[in-house]
Amino acid sequence: MTTRKRYLTDVTEAEWRILAPLMPSPSQTGRPRTHAWREILNAIFYVVRGGLAWRMLPHDLPPWQTVYHYFRKWRKDGTWEQWNTALREAVRHKAGRDKEPSAAVLDSQSVKSAEGGEAIGYDAGKQIHGRKRHILVDTLGLLLMVIVTSASLQDRDGAKLLLQRLFDRGKKSVHNRWCRLKLIWADSAYGGELILWVKKNLGWVLEIIKKLEGQKGFQILPKRWKVERTFGWLTRNRRLSRDYERLPETSEAFIYIAMIRLMTRRLAA
Repeated sequence: MTTRKRYLTDVTEAEWRILAPLMPSPSQTGRPRTHAWREILNAIFYVVRGGLAWRMLPHDLPPWQTVYHYFRKWRKDGTWEQWNTALREAVRHKAGRDKEPSAAVLDSQSVKSAEGGEAIGYDAGKQIHGRKRHILVDTLGLLLMVIVTSASLQDRDGAKLLLQRLFDRGKKSVHNRWCRLKLIWADSAYGGELILWVKKNLGWVLEIIKKLEGQKGFQILPKRWKVERTFGWLTRNRRLSRDYERLPETSEAFIYIAMIRLMTRRLAA
């Protein structure tokens, strides 16, 4: 237990009881770890919520090199995505739902990039130079999967990459974890050939939710508002207000971390 003054992003006792079982087992080899897992997570959550650079971490948190090492390690071995899955299942169970959804909502968000890096492009429709976040959420707005691409990639092409990755992960799962998914809602940008592709290759139904007749300006549409709300949750985290990362995989990791933080708080409430 740390004796320093608490930051607003620090994990509470109730939240730590939820996260502690997810942490890696102690290594039997190598130099003993000098910083507690809880403090490592506190530092990572501080970066995501506050939007600061790694080197600007306060001195009473673990050294930025140590924090970044674990962030990068867990990004590369899929730990962040695994934690997102475990916590989403727990939140759904708490809400009285099956741990895996039968329906989901698909959408994308183009965001400006702050500097150069891989997969940077121009979204002519949104007039944004940067990257595009393609996400699939359940009917509670919880993240199933995210893929970050160049903003120039068409929504339909990004959807194929996202849904194929989701389908492939499900086939590799011992429990066939995506077997309940049957229906996906999306807007008109995902219509046409993609509907047939999803049915033929994945066996799911892609249903297009169209704008209301005579609609002018923004209006809340059935089902689609749930994914828009998720984008709102994500951009409350300043590290996600723009895309500051060199690698799209790093952007994906930060999105999973933002959802992990949100779901942990829900479970501890």
